[in-house]
Amino acid sequence: MKDSVWWQLLRVFLPLSFLTIGGGQSILADIQRETVSVHHWLTDAQFVDDFAISRASAGPNTLIVTLIGWQAGGIAGAVAATAAIFVPPAILFYVLTRLWRMNAFGRWRDRLARGLAPVSVGLVFAGTYSVLTTEGGGVLSWIVTAASVMLLMTTKVHPLLPLAGGALIFLGKLLLSPLSA
Repeated sequence: MKDSVWWQLLRVFLPLSFLTIGGGQSILADIQRETVSVHHWLTDAQFVDDFAISRASAGPNTLIVTLIGWQAGGIAGAVAATAAIFVPPAILFYVLTRLWRMNAFGRWRDRLARGLAPVSVGLVFAGTYSVLTTEGGGVLSWIVTAASVMLLMTTKVHPLLPLAGGALIFLGKLLLSPLSA
């Protein structure tokens, strides 16, 4: 008997929820692979659109999971995917916070924090790479991303400025592309 979509969503997002070290960006590459390549719930273009919508909305980075759940299985899919990605880490966070406070002066805390930092950075880079290589932006998306990172690292500019600049660049590209075709 074939599993229902909401059960498949639970099986995909529940294990990923425990890997969100550094936030939702850290599992973005796996989300893209599972939802586009493995289960075919979305196309590359739909994934990029969902990514953009989730980034533009207020809330955590993993809101993309709710959009994917809704597209794959309607309201029940959205609820299943959202619960799978948010509930387990919330419970784990609660338990670990209590342990963290009970061992306020333990050397393991510093070692754990230093050990997880490079893992988090690597997972965030993997997610960024996944989005940049998925449909549409091409070389221009790499250039805009690199310029935005350099601007944010070398100045104290508000992060919305490079975001708005990138949006204007791609809007201009979109508006000019029918003219050149």
